[in-house]
Formats: sequence, structure tokens, C-alpha cells
Amino acid sequence: MSANHVLALCGGVGGAKLAAGLAAVLPPEQLTIVVNTGDDFEHIGLSISPDIDTVVYTLSGLSDQVRGWGVADESWQAMAQLGRLGEAQWFQLGDRDLAMHLARTRRLRAGETLSAITASLAGRLGIGPALVPMSDDPVRTKVSTADGELDFQRYFVAEQCRPVARGIRFDGAEAARPSPGFAAALERGDLGALIVCPSNPYLSIDPLLALPGVRERIAGLAVPRVAVSPIVAGQAIKGPTAKLMSELGADVDVTGVARHYRGLIDILIVDEADRASAAQIADLGMTAVVAPSVMRSDADRVALAAATLAAAAIEIREELPTAGRE
Repeated sequence: MSANHVLALCGGVGGAKLAAGLAAVLPPEQLTIVVNTGDDFEHIGLSISPDIDTVVYTLSGLSDQVRGWGVADESWQAMAQLGRLGEAQWFQLGDRDLAMHLARTRRLRAGETLSAITASLAGRLGIGPALVPMSDDPVRTKVSTADGELDFQRYFVAEQCRPVARGIRFDGAEAARPSPGFAAALERGDLGALIVCPSNPYLSIDPLLALPGVRERIAGLAVPRVAVSPIVAGQAIKGPTAKLMSELGADVDVTGVARHYRGLIDILIVDEADRASAAQIADLGMTAVVAPSVMRSDADRVALAAATLAAAAIEIREELPTAGRE
């Protein structure tokens, strides 16, 4: 059995974009995508999995390219009516998006696992690669701020990341288990590479690493481990990564990302704008590979996926899709 299977860890918009690029250049059976569930919560009685849904919508071509989240061509009649009825409005769920949450909630209450539900819904939407939650057990990200501890969605959506972060913890992680798909992917005999997508290291990747045994297993992998920096020229492409890094005392640059992943990755993909940091990254025990890493179109996603897999010595399809959306 050749070592060619790829395990990608992701969450958020940046992670979803690279996951879509990987799905475009690899056969579906060659890719497992593990998604953060630390963002999951319950809202108006529904079980919401924001990172899973972002990845599902992106890989299925349903995502809103303007907002960067949710479903394209969305309407908001249900939320407007809920507002008239006095229900919470701080977290918006579009009419089409509601279908995902209704289906997930019903099936969870019927006793199905999040893994089984995610696989089923992704398959219904035409997604080929294995798409698995990091755990079927509840793990909830909590942000300690100068104003007290906040549930992640309160911090991220309701407060728009304004409070100063003092720390992050993952409630329930110590008792949770990696999902069966995640555990199996880590133990595959044909595993050829681990890819850490350009997701927020603190909010999207650290929850996965907090699961018992996962950090140690990744640290011991004998395959190429490649991360794509979510920081370019000292700025986050999207989201609060740079703000969090600063508030938590990290250097807000690609070397700060490298330090965060030290011991877990061998190669860090950095943008051309950060080429000068290659020597500092090498001093941290990893190789910097320079490639355009800002994904503005589908073609950009494919190109970055190809560069990431090349760094991991994974062969891709000979004919790559080139059409892109801006």
C-alpha cells in the first residue's frame, strides 16, 4: 500500500478554502478532512456546527462568496419573524441555512452521532472526501477576557472579538475522544501527509490538539507535516488571528505561527511577502516554503493546494481545474 493518503485539519473560512483546493486536486478516497467542533453551540433550540457548515458549504459550492460564511442567495424571513416573536437576533441563521441545523438537530436527538450525520449530509451535497468532526463528544471553546469568560460564539459574533483575550480553554476536551474517522486517519498505514490548513491556530486547530492523545500522535508522525500560515505580512487574511496572537503574547508574524506549531510540523508554507522570514523559521527547526497563499479565487485555492502537496511530496491529478471565481 503506497503512502499517499492526506489528512487535513481545518476550521473557519481559510481552512475551508484550502480544503476545497485539496478536494479539487486529490481523488476523494485519498483525502480526509477533520473539522473543528469547538465552535459548536445550541441556538434557539438548534444544534449549530459553524465550522463544519462552512466547510460543507465551501466544498459543495453553496457558500456565499461575498460574506465568506453561510449560503449564497440567502434570505432571512425566518429570523425576521423570530425577532418579532422576541427571540435572540445576535446570531443570524438564513432560511436555506436553517435546513442544515434542523436536519442535524433532529438526527442528534434521534441518537445519531455527529460523525454519521456529517458524512450523510456532506454526501447528499455531493462532497466526495471523508469529512469528519474532530469529536462526537461535546467540546466548547471558552475565551477568557478582561470582561470575564465568554462562550466562543458570544465572543466572536455577539461581541465581534472586541474584548481583550487573556486565555482560551476547551471545556470538555479532557473527557472527549477523537471521532472514529479522526482516530482512524491518524493510524492509517497509507498516511502520506498531514496538512494544517490556514485556520486560526488558537480557535480552529488547538481544539483538535486538545483531544487526549492527538498532540502526541501528531508529534510522533513519521510523514511530512505541512502547515499553511494564516498570517501574511503581519496581518490575518480573515478573522481575529492577529488580534489574538498579540493579546496572548505571540509575535504577530509567520515566526509566531511557526513557534505555535513547533514540534508538530516540518514545513510552513508562507507567502512571498514573508520570504525574508525563512531563516528564522529554519532556526525553529522547520522549513519555510514560499508560495502565493492569499486565496481570492477557486484557481488560487487549487494553486495553493498543489504547492502544499508538492511540499509534502504528494502527487496530484495531472489535469487541474483552472477556472476561478473572484
